[in-house]
Amino acid sequence: MKRKTYRHIFFDLDKTLWDFETNSVETFREIFSKYRLAEKGVDSFDRFLERYNYHNLMLWEFYRQGEIVKEVLNIRRFALTLHEFGIVDNLLSSNMANDYVTLSPTKTNLFPDTHAILEYLGDKYKLHIITNGFEEVQYKKLNNAGLMKYFTSVITSEDAGARKPEPRIFEYALQRSGAESEESLMIGDDEEVDILGALSVGMDQVLVDYNGEAQDSKATFRICKLSELFSLL
Repeated sequence: MKRKTYRHIFFDLDKTLWDFETNSVETFREIFSKYRLAEKGVDSFDRFLERYNYHNLMLWEFYRQGEIVKEVLNIRRFALTLHEFGIVDNLLSSNMANDYVTLSPTKTNLFPDTHAILEYLGDKYKLHIITNGFEEVQYKKLNNAGLMKYFTSVITSEDAGARKPEPRIFEYALQRSGAESEESLMIGDDEEVDILGALSVGMDQVLVDYNGEAQDSKATFRICKLSELFSLL
């Protein structure tokens, strides 16, 4: 049952609408092949991707805390991964990093029903994006996947000068969109970043729990697939 009448809906992008994992794997397969990493001593693609994900998550946490800048994050995650396979090559790390941010946003895999639910919600609410991703990359993703037309505003962490779950990015998003917190709903896949962040400024939230693992979520609503929004909203 709906608890409020909403006017504004804010979506996270990566892992909520845009299928980050599928798109990332496609991108890495192209990079792995292009630079012939198997010939350079990387024993398997899956192992390479697993170690990249490890370093990427660690460095993103540093980035969220303001300890490193995005240019360092982008190259360092590849350098650390290659180093695990005995490869120390700064130029290779830089080239792979550049290819990743160029190729990744050209991928267009979305979660099921993304276009259908945005069409449906767009007739009833004003839709917005709040994302921690790099600004130039996120706009490319939205454009290439045909999503930009649905959104009134796109708020990035670079634009806001703050990153989810900091209250400041949500406050900035509300100000930018001319919305009040009590008439707004945040939809995202991350309990800490999306749900608790929105909760801190008084916004209701929907956790998109694709894996069905967040039984103890503090979210106002929890769904396991986007199509559940048809009945929720």
